[in-house]
Amino acid sequence: MSAPVPDPAAKARVALVACPDYDPQRVQTALQRGIALLGGVERFVGRNERILLKPNVLTGASPGRNVCTHPAVFAGVARLLLESGAKVSFGDSPGFGSLAAAAAKAGLAAEARELGVTMADFSTPAQVSFNEALIAKQLVLARAAVEADGIVNLPKMKTHGFMRLTGAVKNVFGCVPGMRKGEYHVKMPRVEHFAAMLVDVCRRLKPRLSVMDGIVAMEGNGPGSGTPRPMKVLLLSDDPVALDAVFCRLVRMPPQHVPTMVPGAESGLGFWADGSIAILGDDADSLACPDFQVVRSPAAEMDRSFPYYLKKWITPRPVIDAGLCQKCGVCGEVCPLEPKAVRPPNGDTDRVPVYDYPRCIRCYCCQELCPHGAIAIRRPVLSRLIHR
Repeated sequence: MSAPVPDPAAKARVALVACPDYDPQRVQTALQRGIALLGGVERFVGRNERILLKPNVLTGASPGRNVCTHPAVFAGVARLLLESGAKVSFGDSPGFGSLAAAAAKAGLAAEARELGVTMADFSTPAQVSFNEALIAKQLVLARAAVEADGIVNLPKMKTHGFMRLTGAVKNVFGCVPGMRKGEYHVKMPRVEHFAAMLVDVCRRLKPRLSVMDGIVAMEGNGPGSGTPRPMKVLLLSDDPVALDAVFCRLVRMPPQHVPTMVPGAESGLGFWADGSIAILGDDADSLACPDFQVVRSPAAEMDRSFPYYLKKWITPRPVIDAGLCQKCGVCGEVCPLEPKAVRPPNGDTDRVPVYDYPRCIRCYCCQELCPHGAIAIRRPVLSRLIHR
């Protein structure tokens, strides 16, 4: 693939490197090339610095399901950091369950043990002030993330029900410990407020480098129950907004329809406009996937000029497929509301849960974390007509 000529006026650089599969040697070679395009690993870490790797673990799933950052990408980045003399740990805050169990399922724990990468404590919270925040001037973050000398962010290329796409900016939200993530959904149910909070978390933690695993992405009902889609790419950048914008370009998604883009640029986190990004390495158009399955309309779909009583006819809602539901109760467990917006009818746990839609805040935590792929987001007919 012919390498594009970098735009000398660009304010952000994103390395786009083709990688056909998860063969460890091919992944390592691709990562080395990507890092070299950005100026070398020494630009991002120094000897004896405490560097935290932040993969996407979600709730833990086998590598073949392509839910989590793949072990080959995790190990490849860890090797580069260790070779630079850094002291490397890793962490994430799963939607439920322990990091140890989720990392073991995802194949990350075994790679970490072999490389001597320690598991960070993501359970102990630290309350931090951030006076420059757009919306969240007080944040509760994992102490290990706050105290690390630097963070290297390892997002997975996936769709997301609430944010349209999950990428570098969204992945840092995993530095909020445990069920406290649900509290943010309750406090900020509007998508633009939640997106501003994600930008605040990312600005406060300032990941030095983001490496997106797009070798096999997830389309459709992501981020946990979608369909694997080979994209055969790795994206690397010190600008998380620009990296996400290149992801958008690859799947023909208008970047401004991803809610973190505009506040990310306005706050100084990064750049998303084409003219402000130099793509280094391989040609984006030759690696693009125009039929990637993602909702391309704006995430903030509820036009405020509509009367409230029309909300149920316009706003997308989570829907349970009774044929797939295993009645495990996870949807109710992760619902951040009290009382819950989804629960077994009449308390009968042998029956499929039902939604109290007037209570539901459309955070889609249930859809995101359902371990059986039984929940999808359905858009009412009127919504599809309005946003066609």
